[in-house]
Formats: sequence, structure tokens, C-alpha cells
Amino acid sequence: MSDFLDILTHGRRLKAAVKELSIAELESVEKKLAKVIEDRREEEAELKQQEAEKQRKIQELRKAMDDAGIGLNDLVDGPLPSAKKKQKRAPKPPKYAIIGANGERVTWTGQGRMPNALKDALAQGDNLDKYLIK
Repeated sequence: MSDFLDILTHGRRLKAAVKELSIAELESVEKKLAKVIEDRREEEAELKQQEAEKQRKIQELRKAMDDAGIGLNDLVDGPLPSAKKKQKRAPKPPKYAIIGANGERVTWTGQGRMPNALKDALAQGDNLDKYLIK
């Protein structure tokens, strides 16, 4: 959340932020905020009305299809499209390798968190390219 929203939604922070404003300035802010709220209410009412109209049309179409004896399969050429199955992709091959403190080989693909052994080596001044797997 942005700093502005943190201040606006927290009572004490808002009070501290507007402490230097005069009553007239605060009333001006209040009018502007009331206008924003009213506009948002109108937008939401319009969206609800559009959704209700869409649902009404869907019901009309379903009824017309039922009356005509038309099914969903009649509208689509061939089999109905099914949801695509997610395919797992193969993991990326390791790009860097280093021998860890306990003597085991530690690898890293270059994505995600860097292994501690590699972090320590870089902190001591080593170059990352030194550990590149060729």
C-alpha cells in the first residue's frame, strides 16, 4: 500500500497529516472526497445494472435455445474445447556450482535465492563467473 493510502486510511496518521490545514481547507477536502465517493457509487451502480442486463440476456438466450431444441454442441463445430492442461516445464539446468563448507557440491540456476556458500564466496571478493559451469 502506498504511503498516501496508509495515511488516508489510518485515523491518527490522517489527523497528523492535516494538522496544519485550516477549517476552510479541510471542508474543501471533504467536498472533494464526497464527490469522489458519489462518483464511485454511480460507477458501481452502473456496473451492477450492466451485469443484471447481461444475466437477463443470457437467460433469454438459454430459454430460446431450449425452446428451439438447440444444445451447446450444436453451436460448436467439433468437440467442445476443454481447458488446457498445464504442462510442467523441465527445471532449468544449474548455471553455477561451488563446493560448500561441508564438502558437498552446491549448484544454482541463477534464479531464486543464491545459496549461502556462493554468497559467502562473493562476499570474500570472488567473481561469480569463477563458478560458472562450462
